[in-house]
Amino acid sequence: MSSYLSIPITAHLQMEITNLLNMEAYYLDNGKYKEWLDLLSDDLTYRMPLRETLEGVGANNVSKDASFFEETKKSLTTRVNRLYTKSAWVENPATRQRHFISNIMVESTKNPEEFKVRSYFLFKRSRGSTHDIEEMFGERNDIVRKESNQWKIASRTILPDQSVITTMNMSMFL
Repeated sequence: MSSYLSIPITAHLQMEITNLLNMEAYYLDNGKYKEWLDLLSDDLTYRMPLRETLEGVGANNVSKDASFFEETKKSLTTRVNRLYTKSAWVENPATRQRHFISNIMVESTKNPEEFKVRSYFLFKRSRGSTHDIEEMFGERNDIVRKESNQWKIASRTILPDQSVITTMNMSMFL
């Protein structure tokens, strides 16, 4: 039993947080990476742990000690700034991508300014003139915080459903 009073998740609150995630997807899909950075808290943690293949129903198959990446806002800013240079050859020509976000669930936390947000994602990307379409899908666990009257993503843990990533690279943001 929790010892704090949970804040009710109103339809308005749910809509505000859903709008934040939809705006994020729009920015990423349209190459507005600097605008995307503005949606992130300065103390952001952004990680994608490995999925492991384990036997047994209900086994925790998320690695606790290995990840595809663990980033901060500063490291993401470095990656974004590089995209605006000619040395980001993997994005030249730019990829075409879509982030489909669904099943958004919001829960209160002990901090009345922060909410735990779980969502499912489907990421699709094509590049150049090939017929190949890359995709990833899974779940995202976020902490969303109100800062200066604006919603920001304070933490994101990305849980891909694939244990073997089949995308050509990991240059995308999920």
